[in-house]
Amino acid sequence: MSVEKVLQTIKENNIEWVDFRFVDLGGRAHHISLPASAVEEETFENGVAFDGSSITGFRGIEESDMVMMPDPSTTYIDPFTAHPTLNIMCDIFTPDGERYERDPRGIAVKAEEFLQSSGVGTAAFFAPESEFFIFDDVRYESGMNSSSYFVDSEEAAWNTGRKDEGGNLAFKVGVKGGYVPVAPVDSQQDIRSEMCRLLAEAGLEIERHHHEVATAGQAEINFRFDTLKKTADNLLTYKYIVQNTARQYGKVATFMPKPLFGDNGSGMHVHQSIFNGSEPLFYEKGSYANLSELALHYIGGILYHAPALIALTNPSTNSFKRLVPGYEAPVNLVYSKGNRSAAVRIPVAAVTPKGCRIEFRTPDSTANPYLAFSAMLMAGLDGIKKKINPEEMGYGPLDKNIYELSDADKEKIRSVPGTLDEALDALEADYEFLTEGGVFTKDFIDNYIALKRSEAQAVAIRVHPHEYSLYFDV
Repeated sequence: MSVEKVLQTIKENNIEWVDFRFVDLGGRAHHISLPASAVEEETFENGVAFDGSSITGFRGIEESDMVMMPDPSTTYIDPFTAHPTLNIMCDIFTPDGERYERDPRGIAVKAEEFLQSSGVGTAAFFAPESEFFIFDDVRYESGMNSSSYFVDSEEAAWNTGRKDEGGNLAFKVGVKGGYVPVAPVDSQQDIRSEMCRLLAEAGLEIERHHHEVATAGQAEINFRFDTLKKTADNLLTYKYIVQNTARQYGKVATFMPKPLFGDNGSGMHVHQSIFNGSEPLFYEKGSYANLSELALHYIGGILYHAPALIALTNPSTNSFKRLVPGYEAPVNLVYSKGNRSAAVRIPVAAVTPKGCRIEFRTPDSTANPYLAFSAMLMAGLDGIKKKINPEEMGYGPLDKNIYELSDADKEKIRSVPGTLDEALDALEADYEFLTEGGVFTKDFIDNYIALKRSEAQAVAIRVHPHEYSLYFDV
């Protein structure tokens, strides 16, 4: 959408407010609303000022002035506001007109430019499968003398005997029993369909939705792939609409990877491929999973750099509650066709040459999508540049259920880091592939690591309720 079209949309839809948005390092969106009457062509040339010192991980108070530069192609009408509002995503610049090197969206722009300058291809396409839970009740606290959380869902397995529902209607979802059942077991068909309707109105092309494996309202909605930056924009829209639709239904949606103990967590499996113009570069008929040599080298880069990548694709302490064996957790750094116990899976069912892709299954939705997609692309391009052969490196292919291998065979397989601190250690030791072409800067990486270490430390020093079960009577 052009600037002229945005101004026309404001007029035709009686828009009262224009909401200018940007994303912080953690992937959370922030916004400032301007009266629609104040938005002119000059707004798109001069931008919207804001205080960068109030955003965690951005600038100090002595250099706090920053500018949001609107991207008119990201415009959509907000479906939740009482006053007609137009939402627009922005890039971040300094007052001098320089692109801000810590702006995650700006990093995505540089990653796409780096791909094009590399001579490998013209565009990288991404498609995340972002899972989430829909709960009816969420409570938590963390203080000096108490620490607790509580979540509940009308369809949860633990509620088969609950008496305060005004009549328990049964049909609860069992532990690991939630994968695509029909109603009345799946009680959330309508809320997911409403989410899809609103997502489509916002410009996303919806492919399907369904209940996921876990009890207590785990769900998944898939939308069509697009280029790196556009897909990251779409994922922010996706999370905004999912969370606000749930709220309209009196429920709450979370993308937290592991909100429940003892059942599957929520991942963000990321499908990706590279094209040169209209030519798909990952396809070669007759080879293993019909993968080209370039695709294998891309996989090699992903798996080689995976320990460092995890710091950007799984950047929360809660991420590592999901990354444990036994819950479809893709902790094994191997590749395989159709095998969901591998970190990299190559879909083989009903795949065309243009649909040939790889799926990195380890990430989750606590990742900032601009950073995560950019980091995956940079790792894959490094694998192509260095011709990293995943088979020669011991990364597969492995077409067996890894969970059923002998302990001796399992020991031969590299695994993901076990904690956020271990992932940050790996990123500290292996970051040069990210700084190629100035896509990520050393300053950004150092700042990011410091921010995430502070989060890990905040969790580590607090008393955990389960420690009372283990140690109180010692």
